[in-house]
Amino acid sequence: MVDLSDVRIRAPSRGNRKLEALLEAANADQQLKAWWRVAQANAERLAMSDHSWVHIQIVLNIALRVYRLLVRRGVEPALVRDYGMDARDSEVLIAAASLLHCVGMAIHRTDHETYSLFMAADKLDSLLAGIYEEPERSIVSAEAMHAIIAHRRRGDPLTLEAGIVRVSDALDMAKGRSRVPFEAGRPNIHSLSAAAIDEVRIDPGRDKAVRIEIDMNNSSGIFQIDELLATKLRGSGLEDHVEVIARIEAEHEKRLVPLFRL
Repeated sequence: MVDLSDVRIRAPSRGNRKLEALLEAANADQQLKAWWRVAQANAERLAMSDHSWVHIQIVLNIALRVYRLLVRRGVEPALVRDYGMDARDSEVLIAAASLLHCVGMAIHRTDHETYSLFMAADKLDSLLAGIYEEPERSIVSAEAMHAIIAHRRRGDPLTLEAGIVRVSDALDMAKGRSRVPFEAGRPNIHSLSAAAIDEVRIDPGRDKAVRIEIDMNNSSGIFQIDELLATKLRGSGLEDHVEVIARIEAEHEKRLVPLFRL
């Protein structure tokens, strides 16, 4: 029997009862947990980096962190601007999209963002059923699906919330966890650059709302940042609000590339 008892998503709700209810519903959903398990199985078959519930939890926590820093600096989310909803409803939207953004990996890696939409359509309705009435439930669901499809490489996110999910997916890169696929056990630029990322820190910025600092142990990590993170950041809508700084701590690398900025 497949044991999914250890699968539990945790994130700081900061008193957001709707967010707490969503996480409770997700943690009680055996089908959703099974999708995450199959997504990881397919990632392993393709010798890719982690796509399990651990990735989901990391992306969710990063996304909430980035969102809260942006709101603290007065950046207005789409649910507030376009529908007159509350900023905390955008936390639910972001969490819902994060929970479901790569469940399509359970079907196939190719076009998995599109498959995620098919799977999310009914699942969002059930996860949000006890949280929102209509029309708010359909609004949050539709905007979450926009965020899901917009996290792909040329997804063209149209909302702050979608841009956050897109960039947060790319930020799951510490300790070799990068989303760039690579062949296991074969040294190449993908595997070397993934291993070069030691730590990712997300803090309030001085000139911009969010400061992302990335510690690398060698300069090959720049490929990881420029190939994936920069691609996801460009066109996300977050460019004016986020500063990315990569540092190389290894002494022998400092003269080569001591600092890298996006």
